[in-house]
Amino acid sequence: MEEDQSLRIDVDAVLEAKNPKLARRLPRFVKSYLKRIVHQDTINKFLEESKGKQGIEFVEATIKFLDLKVEIEGFENIPDSGRYIFAANHPLGGLESLVLMSTVNKKFKDFKFVVNDILMFLKPLAVLFLPINKHGSQSRESFTLINEYYASDYQILYFPAGLVSRKIKGKVQDLAWQKSFVNKAVEFKRDIVPIFIEGRNSNFFYNLSRFRKFLGIKANIEMLYLADEMMKQRGKTIKIVFGEVFPYTNIDKSKNATEWAAYFRNLVYSLQKSKNNQKK
Repeated sequence: MEEDQSLRIDVDAVLEAKNPKLARRLPRFVKSYLKRIVHQDTINKFLEESKGKQGIEFVEATIKFLDLKVEIEGFENIPDSGRYIFAANHPLGGLESLVLMSTVNKKFKDFKFVVNDILMFLKPLAVLFLPINKHGSQSRESFTLINEYYASDYQILYFPAGLVSRKIKGKVQDLAWQKSFVNKAVEFKRDIVPIFIEGRNSNFFYNLSRFRKFLGIKANIEMLYLADEMMKQRGKTIKIVFGEVFPYTNIDKSKNATEWAAYFRNLVYSLQKSKNNQKK
């Protein structure tokens, strides 16, 4: 009999697999709460209805399920013939990746999104992902695969922060951007497209993150609420602004890679200011 590989959320199974003793000791109301905040029943119903959909078809189905509207600015100015790294801020934790893939797909059918390898369990989206190991060294096979795609004509999508935005000094913004995309741009002669994505999670999410840090807890427990945050975005409009293409040949020795990463981060947030000024 063929094993069922369909994607579904099962809190009980995850708890049992990760920590059987804890799973048996957890009160039923705690398990019920966990199922509620990850919207287990609602999301599983959608996954069942979307069974068989893969790649961009699944992306579009998810956007439709969440009733998202998308406002796009500047994408028409991106030349069709380039090889790019699309570098964006990471404000929401998931939805913006769907919006970015959907938008890029309108012009570029071949692309890969660089993601944490643990996201490869999202089988319907795995075909669009380029996995990297964020908590250890890359295997030789993984290193080769990554470089093959950077050397190819595929477009590369990237969240250089690596983590969803937090509230820093009263503003929702990315953590420091990692420098690897700058090095890859130079090594593989790829121009960089800066992208600003408008959005924020709830105050609860940011307050929980701050409280967790205050207590000295290293585990990002606020990430448990990302599914809940995603559902709170239903029916909303996601705005995405594409900046001008930045030639890789302009990445010179005036800054090191870390400084260039910070430069591109600032460039992305300047797109937000530019957009706001246009409204006045």
